[in-house]
Amino acid sequence: MFEKFTEKAINVVCESQNIAREMNSTRIVSEHLLLGLVFCAKGICLKIFQSYGVEYEILLKKILSVKNFDKYDKDEEPIFSDHYKDILKNALDLANKSGNPTVLYEHLLLAVLKDEKSDIKKYLSEFNFDIEKACQLLEKLVQKKTRVMVHPEVEENREEVQDKTREVDMLFDSEESKKVFERAVSKLSASNYEILGTEQIVASILEDKNSELSKILAQYGITDDVFNDRLKHIQSRQSEYEGRQIIFTPNAFLTMNLALQTAKELGSSVVLPEHIVLGLLKAKKGIAYDIIGSMKIPEVDLAHSIIKPIEKQMPETLTILRLAKEEARRLGKSVVGTEMFLLGIIGEATGVGARVLESLEITKKDARIVIEKMIGFGNEYFDKEIVFTERAKKVLELAWELAKKEKKNKIESAHMLLAITLVPECSAMKALETLGVDAMEIREGVKKYQQCPI
Repeated sequence: MFEKFTEKAINVVCESQNIAREMNSTRIVSEHLLLGLVFCAKGICLKIFQSYGVEYEILLKKILSVKNFDKYDKDEEPIFSDHYKDILKNALDLANKSGNPTVLYEHLLLAVLKDEKSDIKKYLSEFNFDIEKACQLLEKLVQKKTRVMVHPEVEENREEVQDKTREVDMLFDSEESKKVFERAVSKLSASNYEILGTEQIVASILEDKNSELSKILAQYGITDDVFNDRLKHIQSRQSEYEGRQIIFTPNAFLTMNLALQTAKELGSSVVLPEHIVLGLLKAKKGIAYDIIGSMKIPEVDLAHSIIKPIEKQMPETLTILRLAKEEARRLGKSVVGTEMFLLGIIGEATGVGARVLESLEITKKDARIVIEKMIGFGNEYFDKEIVFTERAKKVLELAWELAKKEKKNKIESAHMLLAITLVPECSAMKALETLGVDAMEIREGVKKYQQCPI
């Protein structure tokens, strides 16, 4: 059960155990839990207790004046009573109902305040504690925390990502489109090609001579006969491709995309063979992956072995991204946004990016305060993989391009910081503006330390 409790909630349980030990009690009961909650109270919950004058020492005296605890020998350890366990289960139920994946301190307090089997209400009534009012406030607070746990950059980009998915689906929304692609695939099957090109698609559109579109195109001389006659004279598909004519299978294409993303995440501005193998392991598809799988090689160990020499080189961006993930975990987030990049740049400390921010009097402490207010706290990191927001990926992409322009093999902190200024709507830039710094100051600061093209 405790694997679903936040650190703050676990601290309350541990404190209740300590209190039971101090009392030499044979069992840990609801009174110990209430005392633990008061002892560990912070923020709004602390203010709730303080507003009624509920203090640990005063509450302890009131409980001891009416409650006799079973005593035990010093060598024994107190055990949780069945009633105490029931309260913990009720807290878990409250967490599930509020949409939280984990049990918060507030859920424990709610479970205690709503408990009908103990003397909790009697103790609190001596302080004129309004339990109903406190429960209403706590329930709102829990719901608010559920909403705050959604990262702002995820929320802002959700519609954009959904729109991209819809665009693909919309190709087949109408019967006309379905027929066009069916005819195009038929034409492809009759040709010597394996990949659908624009020529098959347009030819299939023109084949429907009665459609309004075909009639409009015919007015410009683009008819089925003319198009197919000219198509016969095309000896090469060069115009269908840009750059190198490398055609990937779907799984190879996925692997190469993941290799590119891996290179960026490891602070490299070029894709190396190492990144390709790591991309293959992430893709988990294809003949090569099947061969590796048949050899019973531990994939995690293989990936770590490949990454270890890269980490030894200590590229700035790799350090920044590692620190960014640590900051995300500290706030209980499973998502790394651009604001975590900012904290990572500051935390890296030695790069140009960190020195520029230091010269602008941007400290980690101040940045953390602003960012915590901006995105709040969550509890997602317990069972979720850390991922980047779309804006974070965009910043990383821009940093990659800046490094490429400088013909550098590694992405540096200066590139990361400059990339943030190029995405004015990102959380990192908003945090910097809140701290009184604008994009121009940052760019001038970078130029002062080294020449980085924008």
